[in-house]
Amino acid sequence: MARRQRLVVIGGVAAGMSAASSAKRIRPQMEVTVLEKDAYISYGACSLPYYISNDVKDVRDLFALTPEAAEKERGITVITRHEVLAIDKNSKEVLARDLERGKEVTLPYDKLVLATGGSPIIPRLPGVDLKHIFTVRTLNDGLAIKAYTDEERPKRAVIVGGGYIGMEMSESLRKRGLEVTVIEKMDRVLGTMDTEITDIVEGKLASEDVELHKETSVERFEGEDGVVRRVFTDRGSFDADLVLLAVGVRPNTELAKGLGVELGARGAIGVDEHLCTNVPDIYAAGDCAETLHLVTCKKVYIPLGTTANKQGRIAGENVAGLDSVFEGVVGSAVSKIFDLEVARTGLTAVEAKGEGYEFFGSTIEGWSRSRAYPAGEPITVTYIVEKESGRLLGAQMVGTEGVAHRIDTLAAALYARMTVDEVARLDLAYAPPFASVWDPILIAANVALKKLKNGS
Repeated sequence: MARRQRLVVIGGVAAGMSAASSAKRIRPQMEVTVLEKDAYISYGACSLPYYISNDVKDVRDLFALTPEAAEKERGITVITRHEVLAIDKNSKEVLARDLERGKEVTLPYDKLVLATGGSPIIPRLPGVDLKHIFTVRTLNDGLAIKAYTDEERPKRAVIVGGGYIGMEMSESLRKRGLEVTVIEKMDRVLGTMDTEITDIVEGKLASEDVELHKETSVERFEGEDGVVRRVFTDRGSFDADLVLLAVGVRPNTELAKGLGVELGARGAIGVDEHLCTNVPDIYAAGDCAETLHLVTCKKVYIPLGTTANKQGRIAGENVAGLDSVFEGVVGSAVSKIFDLEVARTGLTAVEAKGEGYEFFGSTIEGWSRSRAYPAGEPITVTYIVEKESGRLLGAQMVGTEGVAHRIDTLAAALYARMTVDEVARLDLAYAPPFASVWDPILIAANVALKKLKNGS
């Protein structure tokens, strides 16, 4: 009788469990084992700010799957609290340590998926190891912040970094009653998004009593009795009972480098369209891996949960013998910042300039519903358009309603490499409670088209 093929997946959150589940679904006879360093698997890390703010009442609502359910319902063996120490690609064995008992175990594999995720970037600054300096990446991070805010009632928070996590956590901590200061090194929040959008976000922060300091760099942290009390920058210092580091994510690639796996964009694991690495029978997916940007046709590192789940599924399908392709991404993202919906897809002006495109930007203000229907709200839309071809390179939006799903329409337009002329001719649904007869997407396209024809 032929031996059953063995799949080992390292990492049990989005990409890892997606890979394990799709492989097992296609080849039920395959032995599938997931090794996870943490005690938890398959949870929604993107919901952590809403758990900390008490919008999500029960932490169990963050779980899509438990280790017990994975084994009972899907036939997947999940081994938690095991840290992988080494991988021998010649003998095809994984060496892991049981973090509870200290024992080492060896698991053989025929196929291996690296889904080791990413880690928050922690700046090497004096005092960064003080107590009550947090990151918010894993469930344990969220549990620690939630417990601290519940039990010790801190009053002042300093958030280092004005990206998506920093913005979402500013709302979360304000809801918990903390005074919040955001320190951002760049000249705007939300990284490379255009100022037509970020100016509105920064106005919202001010209206919600969030103190923002741009073009400011943190130099050190100081505390008392091992607990952080003050954040020092090149433009002054700030009292703090809680500090959140939200300055970015790096891919976890230590195991991959030990195997001789080639690294790609921003040091992430290099993969092809099938999620294969350069080492036979080893795949990679999720926040440890690069992907293809469908606008620039270049490899990029964009660690998002949507990408991780999709890459994991494709990797699992290919492990199971299919010939599936992960075509890439257009960099779509949406965030809730107080009552604003802020979204983007494709390239911003900063990114388009960095890629060497000849382009122009076009911004309009539309309305989320028919003006004859009550409760509509303004939506600001910015397009980035290639000058010669009229091709849409990117779009950004901000408003209090109707943004999140409109950006998806433009993501599809980018996927199809549409011009603004083609976007302007889209047949979009209309009814007064949902949109104006000229949807903001269409108004923005028509305005951009006029600029294109006028040689802007």
